Amino acid sequence: MIKKIFITIFIVFNIFAVIYLVTPIPKLPDLVSSVKSNLPGDTVQIPNVSGYFTNMSRSEVMDFYKKNYPSLFRINLNHPPEKSKEIIVDTIQSYYFEEFVLPFKESLYVNGFEWENDVFTKPEKRSKNKLEYEGKEYKSKITIRNFPVNIPKRLISFFATEAGIIFAIYTFKTFLKKRK
Repeated sequence: MIKKIFITIFIVFNIFAVIYLVTPIPKLPDLVSSVKSNLPGDTVQIPNVSGYFTNMSRSEVMDFYKKNYPSLFRINLNHPPEKSKEIIVDTIQSYYFEEFVLPFKESLYVNGFEWENDVFTKPEKRSKNKLEYEGKEYKSKITIRNFPVNIPKRLISFFATEAGIIFAIYTFKTFLKKRK
């Protein structure tokens, strides 16, 4: 009886997992109250990258992405700004660097550079980093990059992970039985 209940729960869980994995991620809108950049490196030169000039604060930017990026199962991670050089491009300026992870589906990285708060530049020299684009000055530049995973890879990685967990549980149970 318990085995039948476990198998039923396992099947229902996998049905919901497959629905989650094949559901497309909605297209992310452009950052509001911002100007989309067409500078080199902010368009087609780096896959899945977009840049925006804005006067929004970090909390306003992150609230926008939290609101517009799927929240079911989303994991939010805060990375050190230096990591943006590995993920986006090695010449990027960064004040904050955050990631939204949809397990098995996609990662979205949000890099923000606020020239007035640049911790890598002495306060008296920060004005040389002013952000000017198309004749206007902005407080920050936001660069986003996403790493989508196609549906077959999502399914393979999910079921491989699930099989690994089942194998680990089975191995652990076998180990415990032998110790008795």
